[in-house]
Amino acid sequence: MLKIVHRICCGIDVHKKFVVATIGKTNEAGTTDYETREFSTFTENLVQLRDWLVSSKCKEVCMESTGKYWIPIFNILETNCNVFVANPKYVRGIRGKKTDKRDSVWLCDLHKHGLVQNSFIPPWRIRQIRDLMRYRYKLTNFQSSEKNRMQNSLTVSNIMLSSVVTDTFGKSSMRIVNHLLENPEDTSFDVAPLMHKGMKATAEEISKSIQGTLTKPQAEKISVCLSHLDDINKYQAIIESAVLELAEPYMGQIKLLLTVPGIKDIYTAIGIIGEIGVDMSVFLSSRHICSWAGVVPANNESAGKKKSVRCARAGTYIKPLLVQCAHAAVKSKECPYFRIRFEQISRRRGKKRAIIAVAHMLLNCIYHMISRNESFNYDLYRIDNAPKPRSAPEITKEQAIALLESLGAQVIIPTDT
Repeated sequence: MLKIVHRICCGIDVHKKFVVATIGKTNEAGTTDYETREFSTFTENLVQLRDWLVSSKCKEVCMESTGKYWIPIFNILETNCNVFVANPKYVRGIRGKKTDKRDSVWLCDLHKHGLVQNSFIPPWRIRQIRDLMRYRYKLTNFQSSEKNRMQNSLTVSNIMLSSVVTDTFGKSSMRIVNHLLENPEDTSFDVAPLMHKGMKATAEEISKSIQGTLTKPQAEKISVCLSHLDDINKYQAIIESAVLELAEPYMGQIKLLLTVPGIKDIYTAIGIIGEIGVDMSVFLSSRHICSWAGVVPANNESAGKKKSVRCARAGTYIKPLLVQCAHAAVKSKECPYFRIRFEQISRRRGKKRAIIAVAHMLLNCIYHMISRNESFNYDLYRIDNAPKPRSAPEITKEQAIALLESLGAQVIIPTDT
């Protein structure tokens, strides 16, 4: 018989318009009585759900992480209850016997026996930072999309600025593009006054690159892209201002992260803090947090046969961030350790696996730095470039005889007299 961990607990089946909650009370004889109620997802009704749980002396609550619908329920219940948010993959009911009531009872039974693994839910302020930083990441993607659209329009119009300048969106290039937008038919103007003194391309090369045909529809499209880019930059500045205000209490941990090779931007450090928080005690070990972030191989073995062990699809936001930091750490001259390890692993396993391994090392460092409140210690990653003395390998008498015979020598072993 399974052990009873929580004698009074609640399972909540979450939907968009309503939730179904079941409270299970287990007596000393091991018999469980269930009480099920349905509540709307309006705030007034969710407060009634909280009051019902408090009046029933139910402190333990378990629910699925259904889309975004679980978040307002969690926000209302977290002050009065210990809320477990379970991955639906691990608490799924039996197909063909699923109803809303049965799902809530099933969650209640699983939680009663302590069979539900809780998801990592950071504190309120960290959740707000996480939400804003993820939105900032989306805005950055929008920026890249608009730049690609504008570049496509220039290519279609045979304006090949990208072939002669390093950055199409640099100051000199944008001055030339803006002049073309104002005068689409004038492609023979003098570009020298619009060029920066440090540009490698000559005025003649740039003049040849803009000898295209910019039609009115393409010019309007480019104007819209530029206007959208300006709006995105403005909105991104607003988001960054709000993020800095929220991250003020965590500036100590953020400064620690800025000492890590590959992390030089404050918003990169804030993004990492927004994903993993500052309390490392919620993770069992550094291995646990690396597995949670999806930067370690999985285990998939059956009947003594090992199947695919590719990294899990976890860490949708933290993994790309760590990989970007890993690419920067590999190029860092201050700490060549990560570059050497990347080269060693890439020779055996390929560059993709090698960069994931470096991301795993960085997250391991971050975990211990935040746990111990210490900055990155470069002395632990010093590489001794001095040649190490090599000792001759020790071989047995039989191996020596076999080696000599393989070289064509005749070995005569004297007999003892």
